Amino acid sequence: MQPEKKKMKVSVRPELLRWARERAGFTTEAINKRIPRFEEWENGVSSPTMKQLEHFAQIVHIPFGYLFLQEPLVERVPIPDFRTPGSIYLNRASPDLLETIYICQQRQEWYRDYAKMLGEDTYSFVGSAKLDDSIISVAANIRQMLEFGIEERHYMRTWEEALRQFIFQIDDLGVLVMINSVVGSNNHRKLDQSEFRGFVLSDNLAPLIFINGTDTKSGQMFTLAHELAHLWLGESGISDVEPISSPISRIEMWCNQVAAEILVPLAILKNEYDDTNDLNTELNRLARYFKVSTLVILRRIHDAGYLEDDELWEIYNIEVKRLRTIPRGRGGNFYLAQRSRVSKRFASALIASTLEGQTLQRDAFRLLGFAKHSTFLELGRNLGIVRDYSSGISS
Repeated sequence: MQPEKKKMKVSVRPELLRWARERAGFTTEAINKRIPRFEEWENGVSSPTMKQLEHFAQIVHIPFGYLFLQEPLVERVPIPDFRTPGSIYLNRASPDLLETIYICQQRQEWYRDYAKMLGEDTYSFVGSAKLDDSIISVAANIRQMLEFGIEERHYMRTWEEALRQFIFQIDDLGVLVMINSVVGSNNHRKLDQSEFRGFVLSDNLAPLIFINGTDTKSGQMFTLAHELAHLWLGESGISDVEPISSPISRIEMWCNQVAAEILVPLAILKNEYDDTNDLNTELNRLARYFKVSTLVILRRIHDAGYLEDDELWEIYNIEVKRLRTIPRGRGGNFYLAQRSRVSKRFASALIASTLEGQTLQRDAFRLLGFAKHSTFLELGRNLGIVRDYSSGISS
């Protein structure tokens, strides 16, 4: 009988294990429940096997090679960080946020090259505004370019429908709008709304807005308008703003003010506001009129001078709790969801380029976040790119 082969141990620096664990937001106890004796490795008492170390790397979502560096890698968020000083995430980013930014940067790089190849013109609206410009005139310009004025919204039944139209019109303007609640296509890695609500990658050929889909629909609408204001400034960055946030950063404050004015022009609100009604009645009536959430209406009622600060915060917190109790739709069409995750504009361009032989299939699958050829063709058919599903002929 052959003696049992002893498993080889791997020499790994304890400080790298500690860094990888903390980077992913895990306590020692949490990792120990999934990998017994992990605490011994972190304390340098014992060492893991190669297989155990690979398992650890998967749990903390870190490239395996990082665990063999001489010292922990200093990872910096690759775009300006405008999150508020009170945020527990300030000055650091989770692996989920970092990976989401990297995925979006890769998509943006591909689309920029694609647009250059087609000889597309740059977008003059990117960087067209300055911080000293009038909030009212910039917001009016954005509404006009998007055809998202109050008159157009009157034909929409609800503010949720207005949000879908808002996304469509921003995408149609030339902005890659991506809304996702997970990292890529990994449904086991849910994004944390308390870490960030959105970010923007400014570019005059491939401007990109990412919205954290774990936020409420009402929150998403304001964040989308906020990130749009960033593009008008030509400023990339991560945001965690809410309709009633009071950011210290001048850029964030300006973008918040523009976002509020895009959605609810203050002059029109003052004209429409009826102070003979009780506040709840007015909230719901004005939300229907402007086709925005009640949270944005609350912010504008305060801006108009009809609510004191203390009243605003009290009512706002109650309204946030109420909105969070509203059940979200489950399931739905996978292909419609995929269009939302990667942007209709981006997916259409990538699929057309791949079917024409200009982009390798493996690169397209990586950028889209799936691996099946049938899924690729079906998405193309849903987008109107693939005319013949069986042969994959582009229209």
